[in-house]
Amino acid sequence: MDTFMKAAIDEARKGLSEGGIPIGSVLVRKGKIIGRGHNKRVQDNDPIMHAEIDCLRNAGRVGSYKNTTLYSTLMPCYLCAGAIVQFGIVKVIAGESETFTGAKEFMESHGVEVTDLNLDECKQLMQEFIAHNPDLWKEDIGEL
Repeated sequence: MDTFMKAAIDEARKGLSEGGIPIGSVLVRKGKIIGRGHNKRVQDNDPIMHAEIDCLRNAGRVGSYKNTTLYSTLMPCYLCAGAIVQFGIVKVIAGESETFTGAKEFMESHGVEVTDLNLDECKQLMQEFIAHNPDLWKEDIGEL
């Protein structure tokens, strides 16, 4: 498995161990992780602290995002896709989009190259979480 997706999965597992939603993300430039994060909506009581947003916040001001790739264990939602488009991130690699389809078409329509790896490990992590925490998941995706 790609070391960057492995790092995103590690972030997802960290979030789960903190009592949160198991979604992780890393931002990569020139073969180096410059930001990492995980969903902290539960931990921080913050409705917009999705993994990708936490990752971007932790990366800090990096100037241009044109040569970056964002890895996420789950296809980014419209909130996170908006940040990706706004900052000009050119490539997104998602671990899966089966448990949540996300905003792939939106990102692609704005010139972002999106790859869905369809990884069993990412799907299993989300499927188990959703089965044990359906209301928390519905809250996260705005369906509660």
